Amino acid sequence: MIGLLMFFTALLLLLFGFPVAFTFGGVALLFGVLSEGVEIFAFMPFRIQSIMENSTLMAVPLFVFMGVMLQKTELAEQLLESMARLFGRRSGGLAIATIFVGTLLAASTGVVGASVVAMGVISLPVMLKYSYNRPLSCGVICASGTLGQIIPPSIILVILGDVMGLPVGDLFRAALIPGLVLVGLYILYVLLYSHLQEGSAPAIPFDDERPLREQYLTALWAIIPPLVLIIVVLGSIFAGIATPTESSAVGGVGAILLALFYGKFSLHALFQSAEETVRVTAMVFAILVGATAFSMAFTYTGGDRMVESYLLQLPGEKWGFLIFSMLFILLLGFFIDFVEIAFIVVPILLPIAETLGIPLLWYAILIAMNLQTSFLTPPFGFSLFYLKGVAPPSIQTHEIYRGVIPFILIQITVLTSILIFPGFYGLAN
Repeated sequence: MIGLLMFFTALLLLLFGFPVAFTFGGVALLFGVLSEGVEIFAFMPFRIQSIMENSTLMAVPLFVFMGVMLQKTELAEQLLESMARLFGRRSGGLAIATIFVGTLLAASTGVVGASVVAMGVISLPVMLKYSYNRPLSCGVICASGTLGQIIPPSIILVILGDVMGLPVGDLFRAALIPGLVLVGLYILYVLLYSHLQEGSAPAIPFDDERPLREQYLTALWAIIPPLVLIIVVLGSIFAGIATPTESSAVGGVGAILLALFYGKFSLHALFQSAEETVRVTAMVFAILVGATAFSMAFTYTGGDRMVESYLLQLPGEKWGFLIFSMLFILLLGFFIDFVEIAFIVVPILLPIAETLGIPLLWYAILIAMNLQTSFLTPPFGFSLFYLKGVAPPSIQTHEIYRGVIPFILIQITVLTSILIFPGFYGLAN
């Protein structure tokens, strides 16, 4: 029972707002020393060394830098403005443009915070100005910003690849179709909502005297270079030319070259991007070290054996375990971050999935789609906080919560379809 007591103690401390890395490390130290003695952590330095030498995890700071650089140099704003002018003239067009830009930012950054903040600053005021339905506007921005969790290059896919021992390139390929299906359903929802609720997403009469052809050329000028960067980064991985770590380095250099190409580069933006990258990377790796200590103590106190024994006795065997684990991860996502779930919960569930003969690639995509939902679920969904932080004071928290509910249901629908019809997504069950 010590392992379960550890888990729920850590969860309780997180709910009280204690820092994640220190919570896991402190709980592990307390329970590990009390139950097994200080010798339990004798191999901890070797574990930390192996983390620091892990070449796969090097892709995390490089992809973060790529995304933050595009946001700091205002290239994300340029994309949004161009797409809004192309689609905004039809009902629901600005919301659809936001979803398209969220997709492009997801495929070029994978950084949820940067995407939500950029679209919240640019799109939301325009939507409010033209009397868009407020919950719909908030929901579209939050949901579009979280696409970076499933559309490669996704940081969570890099982390899951390391935790589950899967090639990151295979995960990127497997996540592409589910991500695009999600985008399609978002757009379909906006079209249906704007059609059924007249006046909820009115067309925007942009006052632009330039010829339409010139506007299209301007939009293409804003879209094609970032699109080329996406194709180079993902194409090199899919074609087997480069590893994810190598392509992430190309992406980081490519983001700088794009900023130079558009005349947006500055040393100040470069410094801010590097500083933000260090901050995010330090957070991820600090959590990883704390999670490593926690998993060691959890394993040595027999917690993993107890959980495995319980889950293997669930009715329905493989399907009982899949349904239980997906519901468990979904519920945890209401309260704790995806990084903690990936580093703490997934290693506990992984051996059971292997014992039951579940294809790990399929299981990883199910987990990734599930973890994406955690960014939208109240009360601690990070996208909700990001948007609230940049939204005008007139936007109430309950309006953001109401807006994301349909998109949460869409994500759960796609998750269920991956579970039931893996063949449709190119995933074997």
